[in-house]
Amino acid sequence: MLQALAVRDLMAQSGVAFGTSGARGQVVAMTDRICFAYTTGFLQHLRDQGEFAPGTRVALAGDLRPSTPRILTACAAAVRSLGGEPVFCGYVPTPALAAYAFAQGIPSLMVTGSHIPDDRNGIKFYRCAGEVLKDDEAGITGQVVALDPALFGADDQLRDPAPLPPVTDVTADYLARYVDFFGADALSGLTIGVYQHSAVGRDVLVQVVEGLGGTALVLGRSEKFIPVDTEAVRPEDIAAAHDWAAEHGPYAIISTDGDSDRPLLANEAGEWLRGDRLGILCAQVLGADHVVTPVSSNTALELTGQFAHVARTRIGSPYVIAAMNAALAAGGTRVCGYEANGGFLLGSDIAQGGKVLTALPTRDAVLPILAALVASRSAGGLIALEAALPARVTYSDRIQAFPPADSKRLFAHLQDGDAAARDARLAGYFAGEHGGLASVDLTDGIRMTMADGVVVHLRGSGNAPELRCYTEAGDAAAAAAANAAALRTVLDRVLAAA
Repeated sequence: MLQALAVRDLMAQSGVAFGTSGARGQVVAMTDRICFAYTTGFLQHLRDQGEFAPGTRVALAGDLRPSTPRILTACAAAVRSLGGEPVFCGYVPTPALAAYAFAQGIPSLMVTGSHIPDDRNGIKFYRCAGEVLKDDEAGITGQVVALDPALFGADDQLRDPAPLPPVTDVTADYLARYVDFFGADALSGLTIGVYQHSAVGRDVLVQVVEGLGGTALVLGRSEKFIPVDTEAVRPEDIAAAHDWAAEHGPYAIISTDGDSDRPLLANEAGEWLRGDRLGILCAQVLGADHVVTPVSSNTALELTGQFAHVARTRIGSPYVIAAMNAALAAGGTRVCGYEANGGFLLGSDIAQGGKVLTALPTRDAVLPILAALVASRSAGGLIALEAALPARVTYSDRIQAFPPADSKRLFAHLQDGDAAARDARLAGYFAGEHGGLASVDLTDGIRMTMADGVVVHLRGSGNAPELRCYTEAGDAAAAAAANAAALRTVLDRVLAAA
């Protein structure tokens, strides 16, 4: 007898919640039964939207986490159970999967935990023409799915998992997208270090460099998963880039996070560029007229004075995409967005030099890397290219193992009372060394601008048990010092009072 279960109830029971564009949780909680049910809920929602029916192809891909093949198998089983046809695209970058699925007009899903450790994983869902957005989330979580208990053992894993289909190659078109736009000699004469670690797109990056005429220098390949976070770069990755720059002297070093939708780019000195600064450089190269970015991104964007329209959103690609869609509806013709992690979203086709780069409204790592590298050639290098931006430096750090309940308690305490009481409390905690509190922005978390121009932004992570802290100042030392001071204040004073 089939069991009817509400996705919302499964979320509460399993602890595998819906975050940005999909599900994410601990691997031990992401059983085959849970992944099967969530995929079923996603496809039923698409059926309600007229985007899925028996016979519909559904593209699947994954990252290099040990748990990914099993989860992909469970997702494929769910596709088949509803009469769909799973199209396995292999272990490839998320934007390569998305570009293929959008071009085909079919749903897709990516099994990835992005930058978080491999004791966690996730499933990112895509509709036929774009990411699952916040409006879709309620439709998915509200689904009631019918599961056959005979499919699963006592451990909630599939009793008889069917193998994934043969791989359908999607990387050739993804590579051609950039070779065609930038040109086969765009990187000629340049040696580019490729920090591979365990990124699913590590070999694709080598092919990109070579496809554009450069020489790829492979660095740091790992067969063990490494949780590289492009927004909070690990100290060992900072040190490694400096060492590689000194030893090998490459023009630049490039890398991505685990599912290769967020970029890392280091300059001649082996210094990693901040993702939100990289986003500005890419928007400049594309001649964007509408730029969307979350409230946490560097304010050099507005200070450049180069973009006719700038929109700030909550953190998360669904919010950026929604604002890009609004910009397109308002008549924007060169629309893009980026996140503080560097992931770049192209909302409209870009015509330039007789070539057209088609829209790709999901995070991409390759476009911002290539845009900066190409632009830097005429600027005298990456250091000179970035130096031309206004002098605002962002720094981010986090408190790990910070449960959502602690975040909720923390922010409730900080925002208690009316605006005057709130601001007085925030100033007492955080503004003492900055001459007072100038303004507060509650778009996403608490973003405080101090009288001396320093920005301190606190926010609970939406996809991991972490408290994020973003700071901005006129130089790197001041931004780092403000960040450390804010996190110390949280740990030593605010939590105790909350």
